[in-house]
Amino acid sequence: MSTMLLSIKPEYAKVILDGQKEYEFRKRRCKTGVNKIVFYSTAPESKVVGEAEIEDIIEGSPSKIWELAKKAAGITRAKYRAYYHGYHNAVAYKLKNVVVYDPPKELSDYGIDHVPQSFIYLD
Repeated sequence: MSTMLLSIKPEYAKVILDGQKEYEFRKRRCKTGVNKIVFYSTAPESKVVGEAEIEDIIEGSPSKIWELAKKAAGITRAKYRAYYHGYHNAVAYKLKNVVVYDPPKELSDYGIDHVPQSFIYLD
């Protein structure tokens, strides 16, 4: 099994770490075998703030995924629709066992010297 590091806006990192957002939405699926996500909160925070295990990966139309995830999406339907505008496929990572890093970590702690555009694999 492996781990990926995701760049995520601070507002979404906060609701994941607070337990209000149980799904992370993406436009592309990660490779097979990824079972953990490490969250990098982008500027102005610019820190690795926590991690979560992937309980399930759900794929389908944006409408189908919203219906499955809306109660624990942690975002508004309007923001969700705007994110997937023009896309026919949505990916939702169902999260579990969220861990908050206190204190947050640096990218350099993972041997990374640049902010990933979307995500990178750590192992």
